[in-house]
Amino acid sequence: MPVARLDVSADDLRSAKGVLQICLTADPDKFPGCVDDANAVTRTVAAAKGGVRFDGLRPGTYAVSVIHDENGNKKLDTFAGIPREGFGFSRNPAIRFGPPKFAAARFAVAGNDAEMQQIKMRYIF
Repeated sequence: MPVARLDVSADDLRSAKGVLQICLTADPDKFPGCVDDANAVTRTVAAAKGGVRFDGLRPGTYAVSVIHDENGNKKLDTFAGIPREGFGFSRNPAIRFGPPKFAAARFAVAGNDAEMQQIKMRYIF
């Protein structure tokens, strides 16, 4: 079975503090949080690193979500439901009320290819 590689970069970070929590999923029902998604691939890397590589992916359709957890408490801090830390999604869809749907962030990964997703981080506060 062919395998592929995906490079994810988080662009426009407002600081190098904390970590990036990156979630890669193929399940529309588990996006963007990847909660209870046994097949999701998650990584936590230092924010200063700015991204991550996923190797050995099967061809398919995926979506990526990124949280800039600046204080390292392993969650997206909010105030009145509005994110206080940075977030971003593959394909950089427009953000209106709440996170985008899987369809707005999905992209295809083909076998034996290298795919790149440059995710523009967004900060509301």
